[in-house]
Amino acid sequence: MKKGSVLKKGSLLLTVGVVLILAACGAKQGTGATKPSTAKAADSTKIMAVGSTALQPLVEQAAAQYQEKTPGANITVQGGGSGAGLSQVQSGAVTIGNSDIFAEQQKGIAATKLVDHQVAVVGMAPVVNPDTKVTNLSSKQLVDIFTGKVTNWKQVGGADKAIVLINRAQGSGTRATFEQFALKTNKVKTAQEQDSSGTVQKMVSSTPGAVSYLAFSAIKEGVTAVALNNVKPTDANVTTNAWPVWAYEHMYTKGSPNAATAKFIHFIQSKPVQNNLVKKMGYIPVVDMKVARTHDGTIEDK
Repeated sequence: MKKGSVLKKGSLLLTVGVVLILAACGAKQGTGATKPSTAKAADSTKIMAVGSTALQPLVEQAAAQYQEKTPGANITVQGGGSGAGLSQVQSGAVTIGNSDIFAEQQKGIAATKLVDHQVAVVGMAPVVNPDTKVTNLSSKQLVDIFTGKVTNWKQVGGADKAIVLINRAQGSGTRATFEQFALKTNKVKTAQEQDSSGTVQKMVSSTPGAVSYLAFSAIKEGVTAVALNNVKPTDANVTTNAWPVWAYEHMYTKGSPNAATAKFIHFIQSKPVQNNLVKKMGYIPVVDMKVARTHDGTIEDK
């Protein structure tokens, strides 16, 4: 009896010990699995898009529409310029780097580590205060204005008013595009520099004799878009490269985007958004282009 009692007691202790060990393991495993998956789910739905102020309005509107249709989506859009967008997405500080220029064009960017998602095309044009009385310039006149050789509008057929240059800051994709395809030089006269398209629009419209440049999507009432060599800055002329001052609007990711980010980018690239929101806001769908441009500026037929 005594021996049997000891055996029974030992079996009971062994059984309880096994149950406790299994319970402890189960609790530990459950805790470890739950927390990372919850954190990952939260991180994957939070998208931060930073960069080009020319592209910013489109991404903001698309984000608003997307979040209405996608419960749990959390998208923040900020400006700062194309250079900032590219450097921040490269460092991993943001999810998307918005840019008017190819990553290959920006110093310090390892383009091969970024994935390019083109979401639109945008034309860019010189803009002036209407009091200048100027609606058309030759390429030479435009260069002379921005390099400081011409200082009064009457020298190019306009009003007798001093020319006030307003530039975009270094790192601006709009500035890089304008200098590359409109001026064909970056040796411009030192002038006040602004960080955003919106500020440029307001300053040109309120400053007598002012001149600058804006993406078509940022040109609003109060400024005059100037033709170059009698070619008007229109979407139709951009699609054929008759108006050569244009750029792709890029949304760069560091490597392949996660599922939530890819879904948002695909939403912007979808036909309904391209045919409605993109066109409505002054951008051009990439599929409407009759030519293509490589990062070195080469134009190719599509």
